Amino acid sequence: MNIRFLEGQAGDPLQERRNALAKTAAILAQDSIAAPEPGAAVSYRSTGRTLVVGSSLQALAWADHLANALPVTLLLLDNVEIGARPYPVFVARTVAVAGWLGAFEARWQAPNQPVQQGKFDLVLDLSPSPLISTHQHPHGYYAPGVEDADRRAAAAEIMEMTGDFDKPKYFAYKERLCAHSRNQLKGCTACIDICSAKAISSDGDRVKVNPYLCAGCGACSTVCPTGAMNYVYPSAAHTGSRIKAALRAYFEAGGQDPVLLLHSADGAPLLDAVANDPATGVPGRVIPLGLHHTASTGIDVWLAALSYGAAGITVLTTDAEAPQYAAALDTQMRIAQAVLDGLGYAGPHFQLLRVASPQELAVALQHAPRGATPAQSATFNLAQDKRNTLDYALDHLFKHARQQPEAVPLPAGAPFGAIAVDKQSCSLCMACVGACPSSAIMDTPTTPQLRFVEQNCVQCGLCANTCPENAITLVPRMAFGETRRQTVVLNETEPFHCIRCNKAFGTLRMVENMLGRLAGHSAFAGNLDRLKMCGDCRVIDMMQPEGELSVPLRRPR
Repeated sequence: MNIRFLEGQAGDPLQERRNALAKTAAILAQDSIAAPEPGAAVSYRSTGRTLVVGSSLQALAWADHLANALPVTLLLLDNVEIGARPYPVFVARTVAVAGWLGAFEARWQAPNQPVQQGKFDLVLDLSPSPLISTHQHPHGYYAPGVEDADRRAAAAEIMEMTGDFDKPKYFAYKERLCAHSRNQLKGCTACIDICSAKAISSDGDRVKVNPYLCAGCGACSTVCPTGAMNYVYPSAAHTGSRIKAALRAYFEAGGQDPVLLLHSADGAPLLDAVANDPATGVPGRVIPLGLHHTASTGIDVWLAALSYGAAGITVLTTDAEAPQYAAALDTQMRIAQAVLDGLGYAGPHFQLLRVASPQELAVALQHAPRGATPAQSATFNLAQDKRNTLDYALDHLFKHARQQPEAVPLPAGAPFGAIAVDKQSCSLCMACVGACPSSAIMDTPTTPQLRFVEQNCVQCGLCANTCPENAITLVPRMAFGETRRQTVVLNETEPFHCIRCNKAFGTLRMVENMLGRLAGHSAFAGNLDRLKMCGDCRVIDMMQPEGELSVPLRRPR
């Protein structure tokens, strides 16, 4: 039972007033942080070429309306006589649309007719089911549904969508860090799986992002285990500066047990309704922090906020956000809470809300988390590299923890952990070293030795998928202190030396495996000693006339 939580529910009216005043100071402090400077931009150009799709009953009037100002093409999903129109009209039974503002491509076909296609800048889709099924629709595509008010709003917006438009390029991709694949062996697909705009796809051993489809939710960076996918507008460092300023001002004003309420524009109306209701109101210790999207922060930012003294993190989501975002945030919260539980910080510290009414939100905020915090607030700033931020936060939380275990077990699939190597099966072929995207697994240039740094491991599984001996098992956990940073030897053996030139070229186990597997191969029949030679000596021996030996054989060490 969390006694501090129960005490907080009873409430101290005087402290609640202090908290309310402190919250005002916190909001002013975060608002004082200058807006981030836009970086790279993505540009669109639209001349207003508009495609309207739907039945004659649904689409004809809207096509006529838009044609007063824009060049329109109408695809009718029924073959009804509509009379002459001052714009192209086609009957279609099957329609496919893809693209984005200024660059849509449509293909359609009528019965017994060849496929036709066209290019458009804008699409008004009034078909029974949206032609583009992604949760986040591309810019320039409108599927307003059946409500007349929604259709009017869409048509009004379409009328304004001519000219040149820019949006920020929200992400940066560091290909060298990507754990997606190696040598066509599958690794991490987290960013592909979560993107609600389908802007990310596989591109061989890497991924590629279509910046025109990217909606800037930041979920890809939240679930990326390595930091290869980076949210840059706004950056984690900018969000961290707002959090740090808000919490500092809150504590300086006498507030206690602050909770950060992270929300996006979709959640703002619900929050305003609660705040403006005199019968409910938002608790004084709950500090709203608006984000471009709630999926843009994760475990690194949350643990940093707790290091600064936050007693909890509440994330407000609505039905407007893709369901996979809530699932990802819930997973990150379970991992973060497991870390805090293992360190002895009494919780809970996290609350994920998906509410539909102000009443639901008001009740939920009365039960906002009130977890234990470090005795001293951290002073570090958030880094742009999420792994660096995480290291700062973990070090601070560990330093002030009631319990200081060497490691805390985490749920399967967590992007932190170690690997276990079956030394009897491992041949030290070092295939895992070449597959590892984060330099967690390393070899040495002089001796057959497999080394590992847990701090770098992202549990992508590429090492296990690459290992020809199936000798590697993932161990999800969070290690602390020197255990996390130190280089450990997972397996080693004596090198095997060429029996001709005495050069080290492999390991004893590797050579034994080759002898077992290739003894019956025609190239080595009667010449098994060739398997004990380095590549150069093997070629020399194969070219040597039978019975002649130019270099004396040596026995391996």
